[in-house]
Amino acid sequence: MESRSWMYTRTNDGRRGMRQEFMDGVVAFVEYAMTLEPFIIEDLVRCPCEKCACRNYETPEIVRLHLYTHGFQLNYTVWTSHGETDTGLGGFQNFVVGESSRSTEPDVQNYRMHDMIQDAYGMHSNFESSNHVEEDPNEEATRFFEQLKDDSRPLCDGSPHPQLSIAVRLISIKADWNVPQGAMDAVISLIRELVDPNLEIHVNYYKVKRLVSKLGLSSYRIDCCENRCMLYYKDDVSLESCKFCGRARFKRARSGKRVGFKAMHFLPLIPRLKRLYASNSSAPHMRWHSENRRSPGVMCHPSDGEAWKHFDRTYPDFATEPRNIRFGLCSDGFTPHSLSAAPYACWPPLIDELKLLWVEGVDTFDVSRRQNFHLQATLMWTINDFPAYGMLSGWMTTRKLACPYCMENTKSFTLKYGHKNSWFDCHRQFLPMDHEFRSMKNAFRKNTIERNCPPPRLSGEDIWERVQNFPKVTEEAPYKFDGYGSAHNWTAPYKFDGYGSAHNWTKQKIFWDLPYWEDNLLRHNLDVMHIEKKLL
Repeated sequence: MESRSWMYTRTNDGRRGMRQEFMDGVVAFVEYAMTLEPFIIEDLVRCPCEKCACRNYETPEIVRLHLYTHGFQLNYTVWTSHGETDTGLGGFQNFVVGESSRSTEPDVQNYRMHDMIQDAYGMHSNFESSNHVEEDPNEEATRFFEQLKDDSRPLCDGSPHPQLSIAVRLISIKADWNVPQGAMDAVISLIRELVDPNLEIHVNYYKVKRLVSKLGLSSYRIDCCENRCMLYYKDDVSLESCKFCGRARFKRARSGKRVGFKAMHFLPLIPRLKRLYASNSSAPHMRWHSENRRSPGVMCHPSDGEAWKHFDRTYPDFATEPRNIRFGLCSDGFTPHSLSAAPYACWPPLIDELKLLWVEGVDTFDVSRRQNFHLQATLMWTINDFPAYGMLSGWMTTRKLACPYCMENTKSFTLKYGHKNSWFDCHRQFLPMDHEFRSMKNAFRKNTIERNCPPPRLSGEDIWERVQNFPKVTEEAPYKFDGYGSAHNWTAPYKFDGYGSAHNWTKQKIFWDLPYWEDNLLRHNLDVMHIEKKLL
């Protein structure tokens, strides 16, 4: 039996370079790992370095680099997470350093869904140990793991391919190549004719989707107005026409069945959050910010920022559970401003889930600690470019009052000949009062010195006082020009008193429905890289 002592003799005596035997062994190990199913399906290898400890999947190049840098995790001479079986007598699957292992059969237990089963039932060889009380999964988690285990049966005895893996690959093929469902049914039927009848292959594509849907990661179809005015959701679910523009909701399909003119698909958030805690590949990382504290003055994670700390001080009960989740919502400027299209009210389903996660929370099983806990979540901020800022905040980012910080205190002006708004020399007011630039008459705007203080920074409570009486997109339609919906789709912002001169508010954004939104210190972040790309 070949010794694997080379795994823990990485460097030469006196740390003078890396041993050639170790480098050859790493190369051979990576070649062997590339014969396993994670690489065959996803081009990934489970990394056994000291830091990853078989919890992460990386590309072969990254795994090789990790092993050269950190070495192998301790006591891993039997590669149990890479298909080998520990006999208890020091034996392991025959593997010789330097020999090719391409003939090795892929071990189905190394694929990720099998890792989840092993994690759930305590069979993972690298299970995290700690001084905490272990519990059985709650009822919902138990059903999920049992369903996952049942769906992961091999097609037949000795087959390396589980049913769920085949189903997921078929769905992926259909989506990647836009294959019609009828064609998928024909292909599946042909496969069933060509292979051993004892193989438990799905009858048709409908059965494939049924199998995958049992994992709980489904989507919901919600009808919406053809002109994107509203969603037929909750109180509006039974409406036959749009309550704003009057357009009909349904049309007749060729089959005679009524179908919606337009629909959106919503991916529920809560089941996907629970899945993050159902695998050891992701669950430990959900606590990283709490278990890897940085030195004061060092910022390498949002938890080091003042906005995060302010929220912890405001809601200490939420902060005591490090597994609670904090979201940042990234959005580009789709249908921005309501200038070129009607505002699209796609947020209500998401907001309902966020309110549930904050007010009630959901019971979740953390497989890395084998504990049930009550999961809550909060939306900390949005991340967007400047056009999307107007969409997400409700303050229109166009015209003279475009700046959402200065607001009505802006010093913007209109160019004499270009007749466009300019914000040149609006920034000296933010300098210290004794700064030399403030007194320069001709270096900025001609014959202008700056003596004013910067505009006041409004708190969440101050902003709520301003917007609380404005309607939401879901409550009032925007102003529409003659011919809208037939000759064009142009709209304008809500025409509130003082709009464009005293304020730029166009709506009350639905984020204010969240109980904690006005307590967030930083509600909107500008994606500087995205903005610079557009300007350049």
